[in-house]
Amino acid sequence: MTQAKIVLGTWAWGDNNSYFGNDYDQAHFKEIFDEAVKQGLNFWDTALAYGYGASEKLLGNLSQDFDRSDLVLSTKFTPQMQDGSDNAVQNMFEGSLDRLKTDYIDYYWIHNDADVEKWTPELIPLLKSGKVKHVGVSNHTLSEIKRVQEILGEAGYKLDAVQNHLSLLDRTSEQAGILDYCRENDITFFAYMILEQGALSGKYDINHPFPEGSVRAQVYNSKLPELTKLIDTLREVGESHDLSVAQTAMSWAVSKGVLPIIGVTKIHQVQDAAQVSSVQLSDEEIQRLEQVADQAGVNTIGSWEQDMTQDK
Repeated sequence: MTQAKIVLGTWAWGDNNSYFGNDYDQAHFKEIFDEAVKQGLNFWDTALAYGYGASEKLLGNLSQDFDRSDLVLSTKFTPQMQDGSDNAVQNMFEGSLDRLKTDYIDYYWIHNDADVEKWTPELIPLLKSGKVKHVGVSNHTLSEIKRVQEILGEAGYKLDAVQNHLSLLDRTSEQAGILDYCRENDITFFAYMILEQGALSGKYDINHPFPEGSVRAQVYNSKLPELTKLIDTLREVGESHDLSVAQTAMSWAVSKGVLPIIGVTKIHQVQDAAQVSSVQLSDEEIQRLEQVADQAGVNTIGSWEQDMTQDK
C-alpha cells in the first residue's frame, strides 16, 4: 500500500460542541470519505477528544465499506480524558478500537505532554501486542521528545512520529529544532493546523469573517486584518503554480518535508489536498511567504499548546 503524502484530519467531524460551527451528519461525511479514497488519500487522523468520540465513530462507520489494509488510521490517548484506573491507556485504546471498528491502529499517539514519565511506558504493551503499528507524541517539546525516545529505546522500540502545530503563523517547532531532530532520527513530523482552521484558506477575510458563535470566530476574527497581506501573498505565489490560497499554504508545509494534516469537511477540500503533493515551491517563494507571515506578527499558539522555543 502506498502511503499518501497528505493526512486527512477529522477534528471537525462530530462537532457536538460547536467548536467549528458545523452540524454535518454521517451522510455528508460519506461523500468526503468516498472522494478521498477515489483521490488516493487513505490516511485519516482522529482522536477520542474530537467530539468526545463522535469523530472516531463516524470514521469507523465509513471505513467499513473498504478493505482495512487499504486505510491508515491514526488516533490518540488524551491524558485529560483518562479514567483514573491503572489501565487508563489500555482502556482508552480499546474504546477507540471499538468506535473505529478495527482490531489495530496504525498510529497511536499521546495527545499532549501531561506526564511524559507516566504515560510513555504505557505505549510499550500496545506495541508488544501488535495492535499498534507505530507510536507518536503530540504537543511535546524537543527535550520531551528525546526523553520519550529514551524510554521506548530501553524497551527495544522507537518513536515513529511527532505531531505538532506547524503553519506559516506558528513555526516554533521548526525554530526549536524539532523538525531537524525528526529528520536525523527517522521520525515523521505530522503538521496540524497548516491552514489555521481556515484562517489561511482564502475563504475568510475582513469582509467574510468566521461565523459568529463558533470558537474559531473568537480566536481568528480579530486577527483577520493583520492576515490580509499574507493571504494576498499566498494568492500571488499560488497563481504561478495554479494553486489556490489554501493549496499554497499546504504546499509550503510539504516543502518543509513534513506530513501535513488537512482538516476536511467539504469535497473540494479533499480535491485540493490531492493536488498539492506534486507541487514544489521555490526557495525564494518559501522565504517570501515566511517573511510576510513574520511581519504579520499574529500569534496562533492555542490554549492547549506551548511555544516550542521556550523549552525548559
